[in-house]
Amino acid sequence: MLSIKRKEAILEVIKKQDVVTIQQLIDAIGASESTIRRDLIELEKEEQLTRVHGGASLQKRRHDEPSMIEKTTRNKEEKQGIAMYAAKTVQSGSCIYLDAGSTTYEMIPYLANRDLLVVTNGIQHVQTLMDYGIETYIIGGKVKPQTGALVGTKAVESLRFYRFDYAFLGMNGVALDGYTTPDPEEANVKQTAMENSATSFVLADHTKFDQVSFAYVQAVEQAIIITSPHTDKSKVKSLEKLTTIEVSS
Repeated sequence: MLSIKRKEAILEVIKKQDVVTIQQLIDAIGASESTIRRDLIELEKEEQLTRVHGGASLQKRRHDEPSMIEKTTRNKEEKQGIAMYAAKTVQSGSCIYLDAGSTTYEMIPYLANRDLLVVTNGIQHVQTLMDYGIETYIIGGKVKPQTGALVGTKAVESLRFYRFDYAFLGMNGVALDGYTTPDPEEANVKQTAMENSATSFVLADHTKFDQVSFAYVQAVEQAIIITSPHTDKSKVKSLEKLTTIEVSS
């Protein structure tokens, strides 16, 4: 296979899976390990991808953000496992904040019949919360068309009236630098929710680690991280010194 065709094939594989290992690329393309590694080095120089330990991921700009449809279709089973684990931490009678996002959305079925009150900034969360009979409040604010999240000054002002037992949040980046997200307005909403919660949890699948987005939210120690067995242990080792990391089954 010609070099240019091989590189195109590599990018196609990564687009489907977001993060891939070198062995997955070898199996999919049929090239040798040395050839794949050479192609990855060249593609990284071309700013087409980012090499990670044992593989590669797509190159992303810090302010890029996938749509809600893209989020819900990526790593769905992994997110469901994280969501189920997160829901088990919630005691009946609690008031919780449920952040807009695909993994927090997956929590909703596991919150049914629990005598809960939920506040959310996720437009797409509302109908599902109602379908499961969960008492729901939605904050005000500007709707982000790409993700259906409510953000902005009004959203922050709305949140300041509430106090939560738990906040469950999604993040685009989880790293030693802290929790980050592409949109500064949404970062302010997440920050306010965490400040007004007795306990905050960040739900992060394996693709979120060692990533840094444009807008800072909070320091790592301000939330407990819930992730999955798919997450590379080497990526969370340094974070464990700063906060609790729980792994779903």
